[in-house]
Amino acid sequence: MSAPGRPRAWWAHAARADRPPVPWTLVIRAATGMLTPLALGLLGGRLDLGVYAGLGAMHATMNDRLEPTALRVPRIAGAVTASALGMLVGAALQHAGAGTLTAGAALTLVAFASGALSATGPRGSGAGMLLLVSATLGAGMPLSHPWWAAPPMMLLGAGYVLLLGLPHRAHADHPDADPRRRALAAALRALGATLADLGTPAGSASRQLLTARLNQLQDLLPPAHRQEAEPVRQLRRLYEAVLGATETAGGLLWARRPVPAEVAALPDALADAVLGAPPPRYPDWHPDTPALRALDTALRAVADTAAGRPVVLGTAPAPPPDPWRLRARLLSPGSARYGLRVALCIAVAGVVTAGVPLSRSYWVPMTVAFVLKPDLGSVFQRAVSRSVGTVLGVAVAAAVLSVTSSQWTLTVIAALCVALLPYSAGVHYGLNAAVMTPMALILVQFGGEPGTEELWPRVLDTALGSGIVLLFGYLLWPERPRHRIEPKLVAATTAVRAYLTAVVAEPEPLAEVWLRRTAYRALADARQVVRHGLTEPPPNGRLAELWLPATAALERLGGAVAAYGAQLRYGGRSPDPTEVDRVLDALDRLTAAARDHRPPSGPAAHPTGPHDPALSVLGRAATELDALLA
Repeated sequence: MSAPGRPRAWWAHAARADRPPVPWTLVIRAATGMLTPLALGLLGGRLDLGVYAGLGAMHATMNDRLEPTALRVPRIAGAVTASALGMLVGAALQHAGAGTLTAGAALTLVAFASGALSATGPRGSGAGMLLLVSATLGAGMPLSHPWWAAPPMMLLGAGYVLLLGLPHRAHADHPDADPRRRALAAALRALGATLADLGTPAGSASRQLLTARLNQLQDLLPPAHRQEAEPVRQLRRLYEAVLGATETAGGLLWARRPVPAEVAALPDALADAVLGAPPPRYPDWHPDTPALRALDTALRAVADTAAGRPVVLGTAPAPPPDPWRLRARLLSPGSARYGLRVALCIAVAGVVTAGVPLSRSYWVPMTVAFVLKPDLGSVFQRAVSRSVGTVLGVAVAAAVLSVTSSQWTLTVIAALCVALLPYSAGVHYGLNAAVMTPMALILVQFGGEPGTEELWPRVLDTALGSGIVLLFGYLLWPERPRHRIEPKLVAATTAVRAYLTAVVAEPEPLAEVWLRRTAYRALADARQVVRHGLTEPPPNGRLAELWLPATAALERLGGAVAAYGAQLRYGGRSPDPTEVDRVLDALDRLTAAARDHRPPSGPAAHPTGPHDPALSVLGRAATELDALLA
């Protein structure tokens, strides 16, 4: 542990593991999805087809989420379709007897497409990675009979996982069966935790969790349309009411003002009501400041909406998505750069595997594909973690295979490994690799390789793949943390600027609510990128440390703008152009510093006491930014 007042070492950030709740539904679904096709393959005497069906089920599991069917099906279908297409390309190359040069060129082109698709977002990242992984597997694994049978079997396995996740008719009408309601209840509970932590050191972490819960809920609610069912429309109205409450809570958090315990407990009771419990009784309290009156108004709106009473929220509809967004991002310079990055590493991996006698040459490019997945954190951390995780996984597989070679026993163990993937993915990337490696090696054993002589060479293959990524995709690649951190900070400052402009320009919280959501999502993205940068050794990790105070100051500014909006709407305060201009000027200077790669070096003035309600919170925020940028 680092000494008090000292920043944590980069390796401590890299080794830190999260503790998410166990997603039991996904765990059981993943185990069943792998166990069934392998068992059917054993019973039918076609274990090779069962292996490919299980592979498709595993790829579906890697992209499975607890979300409505309308969102879950496209997510899994897109990822597994890309996986099956990659398998078809790889198997066709192997069936045609493509030479080393031809196969290497084809996989390099697939790698470029994979990288470009991966950079478009989380869904594209999953599909792009599986496109490349399956192409390398198809080009190296033993072909099934007929040679083209692998892709349709993968689709069958993925389709089985999709069917397992469809809501059962007997429980479909229960409120707890709807992932959107569960996400809304989780957001309300996070709001209650934020209110309970007002004025304490835990307040900042609670607000970050609240932002994450709102991001998840927003992702589960697609844009509204005229034919929308009434229950969904009611959920959307409740979500908009919760947004107003979180806005006022953010202002109170910045002002460090606690609320009565019965008020902090109200969101938990409202969460129970969302999941079917009776509506709670609204607490009898008398707010005495503009920020507290704003919270009272917002919480009453949430309570009335949850009880089905008519409420005028005054919130503009969510802006519709841009139908050209994916196409624009797929063809953007950033996507092309990432495609070139993956293609270069795959090309180098092809040269290495052609010159080094490896029994399973596909393991090296497969490692490259997993390590270069763009939304899993730092490339450096993933490369090291995958190597360590592979060593642990190989040790587990060797221990298992030294005890038993029974195909039925190995089938159950493979299913248990896949069952752990939904949880291990949220804990640490190294643990995820340690869980995935035994499963992959067992599938290799099903391909006809007895004993443990083929296990420990996989450590060398993983080290080669990780080394290629570290050298050509990290150390020699021209992109540095500033190309990741500073653009996110520019996006965050721009979003906060637009939010502040809307607050002082509009007397009612119309589009302002969505501008605040945009600002807080941008701030969360910036914080995540900085957090990933902290896991890298100097000088990269040092740059993330230098930008950390600015990220924290921007997050506090978001709460200050929310509190300022409450003062304008409920406290009778008029906008002070001088204060607003000071903050806008500070935001412009921070944006210019990020674009010029100049981290601010001034002292970070953290609020330590409650804010005087007679003063403007924006003036205090402007003072903090001025000190930081001095």
